[in-house]
Amino acid sequence: MSSVSFDYSGKAVLVTGGSSGIGLAIAQGFRDAGGQVTITGTQTGIGDYPDDLSAFDYQQVNMLDVDGIEALAGSIETLDVLVNNAGTTFRGEEAYKPENFEATIDINLNSVYRLSHRLFPKLKASGGSIINIASMTSYFGSPRGPGYGASKSAILQMTMSLGALWALDGVRVNAIAPGWIDTKLTAPIQKMPQIADPIIQRTPMGRWGRPDEMAGTALFLACNEAASFLTGVTIPVDGGYCTL
Repeated sequence: MSSVSFDYSGKAVLVTGGSSGIGLAIAQGFRDAGGQVTITGTQTGIGDYPDDLSAFDYQQVNMLDVDGIEALAGSIETLDVLVNNAGTTFRGEEAYKPENFEATIDINLNSVYRLSHRLFPKLKASGGSIINIASMTSYFGSPRGPGYGASKSAILQMTMSLGALWALDGVRVNAIAPGWIDTKLTAPIQKMPQIADPIIQRTPMGRWGRPDEMAGTALFLACNEAASFLTGVTIPVDGGYCTL
């Protein structure tokens, strides 16, 4: 991440799906800036993950489980920043099954609204901020993952709607739309030249993004000094991919 610094000392931050990839990078960014960070994941404990998560408070939550989401929200005493990062996708023929479409919508969209709505009073009390994770597929069709594309397009719209709805309550709602990012999820694609080469060719900056570059954007969006007049906005962090 750049040398630009933000101070989140004493701030309570919740990052869903913060056990790996973009979510972990965002959680690390807030932790490095002094935040008290809670992350969620689907495994029983932090020992079940390859990365060292000992610096975070951890809660096991299945975002398909309404009771689990309610329990998570109920356990949060104060909150300054909510990062709705948890998500899923299905690949191949599995992506086209109606039940998997519904599951994708439930995790990527419905759980985001449910948790945001549930935690709104605590964010209002602190003058807090919500950061949703959209996608480059919020802006164009996703034939390989209709449920994923639909859910991420809806995140863009929901971010605008909640940004407008809660503006006078002092809760800003924004989103990040990552492009092609170098994570374990995309590692197999990067080894397939027939797919990876066109991605790089289309990306004006000519490379894959880094997870920590999403963290820098999140730190900016959550900062009430730097982004005080910014709400309802989705920022593509994609090296210019969506400009072409």
